[in-house]
Amino acid sequence: MAKIVLDRVDKVYAGGVKAVDGLDLEIRDGEFMVLVGPSGCGKSTALRMIAGLEEISGGKISIGEQVVNDLAPKDRDIAMVFQNYALYPHMTVEQNLAFGLKLRGTPKAEIRQKVLEAAKMLGLEQFLGRKPAALSGGQRQRVAMGRAIVREPQAFLMDEPLSNLDAKLRVSMRASLSQLHDRLGVTTVYVTHDQVEAMTLGSRVCVLREGRLQQVDTPQRLFDNPVNLFVAGFIGSPAMNFVSAELVRGDGGAHVAFAGYTLPVPDATLTDKPGLQNYFGRQVILGIRPSDFEDAAHANPDWAPMAVKSTVTEELGSEINVIFAIDAPPVEHKDTADLAEDAAEGESEAIPLIDNRALWTARVNSRSHVRPGQQVDLAVDTKRLHFFDLASGLAIGHPDAGGPAPADTVTDGLRK
Repeated sequence: MAKIVLDRVDKVYAGGVKAVDGLDLEIRDGEFMVLVGPSGCGKSTALRMIAGLEEISGGKISIGEQVVNDLAPKDRDIAMVFQNYALYPHMTVEQNLAFGLKLRGTPKAEIRQKVLEAAKMLGLEQFLGRKPAALSGGQRQRVAMGRAIVREPQAFLMDEPLSNLDAKLRVSMRASLSQLHDRLGVTTVYVTHDQVEAMTLGSRVCVLREGRLQQVDTPQRLFDNPVNLFVAGFIGSPAMNFVSAELVRGDGGAHVAFAGYTLPVPDATLTDKPGLQNYFGRQVILGIRPSDFEDAAHANPDWAPMAVKSTVTEELGSEINVIFAIDAPPVEHKDTADLAEDAAEGESEAIPLIDNRALWTARVNSRSHVRPGQQVDLAVDTKRLHFFDLASGLAIGHPDAGGPAPADTVTDGLRK
């Protein structure tokens, strides 16, 4: 096992295209670190630089206590698991598992012992005599993982290893991966574009965008305290709802007003988000997660009411996604534009906007029985409202987002 440190790492391709830009990241000994982000954000490039499959353009990479910038991949003591399994089709499962050890000149008895141990760990004992063509996708991926395990490396590097599997199998394989990591305790760096996969697997999750680190934290803290609009919208499914709003102070205390609605802002929120008080009388971007709604008939009585008309409902068994329009346009910001572009990839058809009105999603209990076209009284947990600076997109009051923006200035960018 080993700590992996990326110190101001850059990757610049021909033509000046910067795939990774000044990446600072420390992956702790024994940690399961997930790199996540939209297509082209630099996550696979970062992984390949750790592996030595891509040369770095600047900075320093250390594995354990050793700087590996100039070490060949075979000398870095890491094992990589690829998306496409990369198995030898003419070899049996047993031969595939043993191949790397044979190249190292490991004694036959030791090879046999390690292969059997890995096969037992991964439930592959009955398949040792089969060739890859006779295996399912999940079984092939387990063989690929077994080939990495038998080497007992300092670190595992995994590049979207589950993306070729169907949805149900991905869920079971995620559970298997978590159990494997708990048993082996080997430092693991895992790349995925699937934020649900990132949230369920990672000890910590590193969110990348355009080659830059946006935020790295535990999955729950990323969900509860995103540093900017991009992280807020990328982490969580369904995505966070956004709207331009005004923060106002009245006789009843602080409120946020938007699209004909007014929601109270608890005093505790003003205390917990330093600098939010500087935004009274100013426009902010308000964010509300779908999970912070409920049908008012089943909600905590302290939650704030919000009457809407459902446009579409998605019944999920235990929950219902209520999609509704609000009388405000979608937020126009570089962060939300990038999120929309990423969400559109692979989608043949999106729900059209209604008169340029933003579509929001509320996730409510199935006891609601709400149907499309119905009026429904929702309730909002106002203790969990999110506020973002209109210009910079940074979360107001987040410790990593810098200080509050003075009323007469405009901030100009994301955290680099």
